[in-house]
Amino acid sequence: QVQLVESGGDLVRPGGSLRLSCAASGDIFKINAMGWFRQAPGKQRELVAVITSDGSTNLADSVKGRFTISRDNAKKTVYLQMNSLKPEDTAVYVCNANIVVLATFRTLELWGQGTLVTISS
Repeated sequence: QVQLVESGGDLVRPGGSLRLSCAASGDIFKINAMGWFRQAPGKQRELVAVITSDGSTNLADSVKGRFTISRDNAKKTVYLQMNSLKPEDTAVYVCNANIVVLATFRTLELWGQGTLVTISS
């Protein structure tokens, strides 16, 4: 069984910082792209940031200059460093990963359970 587990969501004041983590575990041969999506109340899920296996990144325009995505391949973990947080960043942040399963070499698109980030004074 392969799964993603996020952590790091919290209540933070505007202007503050937060770091989210998402660790993959299980029968993994290779992890391709990893990313973060978010869904605010009443809105559709949107892509926040993605990082490929070789470290190339892409961030949504709304978070460029404030958020950074990184990964530790040895730990099978992706991070989202969020700075200068705004109330409009409030959302459930969900981790996503494209994973090749060791036993079957099938590629799975996995989602975490989500972690709540609330930006409020």
